[in-house]
Amino acid sequence: MPAELALDSTDLALLTQMQDDSALSNQDLAARVHISPATCLRRVKRLREAGLVEREMAILNPQRMAESLGHGLEAVVEVSLDRQGSEEQDAFELRVVEDDAVQQCYRVSPGPDFILVVHARDMQDYLALSQRLFTSDANVRNVKAFFSVKRAKFRPRIPVPRRG
Repeated sequence: MPAELALDSTDLALLTQMQDDSALSNQDLAARVHISPATCLRRVKRLREAGLVEREMAILNPQRMAESLGHGLEAVVEVSLDRQGSEEQDAFELRVVEDDAVQQCYRVSPGPDFILVVHARDMQDYLALSQRLFTSDANVRNVKAFFSVKRAKFRPRIPVPRRG
């Protein structure tokens, strides 16, 4: 974010609303934030150009999707590398983020080197993922997978303070 971009209460309100529902029309977004549609359009464009909005996407309902596709497996996976140098971490990260089964990837400290959130169709699919991402990598020392049995909360948002 450029240093010259100052966020006021209207900008923060827009960002909050956009995180809650990015499919709102410009008219509806303007009404929720109590500004004119023209002002809303101009401000949202500025926020996007400043890089504050990384991307917009649909979040699918896993229960509804399961009715058609099956539940699948979601796992939180701890990965520890044998060698934790910058080059080795970069190489592992580059490889796993390219894999469609990896939904989220975090470098963490202390503890394991990485935490991944992965999704697989079934246990056979998870075993294939495990082979391709972990077993075939001579630098992976330890992998610990935790399989989700229930998702109690999923809210991918950054808390935005209120001003004004």
